[in-house]
Amino acid sequence: MSGLDPSLAFRAAPAPAAEAASNGMEPLLGGALREQAVWVDEAVCIGCRYCAHVACNTFVVEPNYGRSRVIRQDGDSTERIQEAIDTCPVDCIHWVGFEDLDDLRRQREGQDLLPLGLPNAVRPKRTLPRP
Repeated sequence: MSGLDPSLAFRAAPAPAAEAASNGMEPLLGGALREQAVWVDEAVCIGCRYCAHVACNTFVVEPNYGRSRVIRQDGDSTERIQEAIDTCPVDCIHWVGFEDLDDLRRQREGQDLLPLGLPNAVRPKRTLPRP
C-alpha cells in the first residue's frame, strides 16, 4: 500500500473535461459536439450495471425498475460511452439521433415494464432493432 492520503482525492481539483459541457453548441443546434445521442432500451436491459460502472456520468440504474438509463448526454467522452456500450451483454444501448429522443422517451413511457428480479416476469419486445 502506498503512503498517499486517500482524502487527497476529495481535495484535488477536477481534471478539465475532454468535451465541452452543454452550451448551445450541441449538434441539433448546429454545433460541433457529438452527432448522436445515447439511448438505453430499458425493455431489453437486464440491470447488469456495467454501463453505469464504465460511464458513471452518463448512465444511472433507475431505482424503481433496476434498469440503466441515460441521465446526461454530455456526461462522459464519446470513447468512454462507446466502451460502456461495448460492455453491455444484451446490446440494449444504442447511438440514436438527438431528434429521436423525444419519440423514444414517449415509447418508453408507454411500455409496461416490470421491476427486474420478479419471478416469471415477461420481458417486453425491443424498441430498437439489433445493430
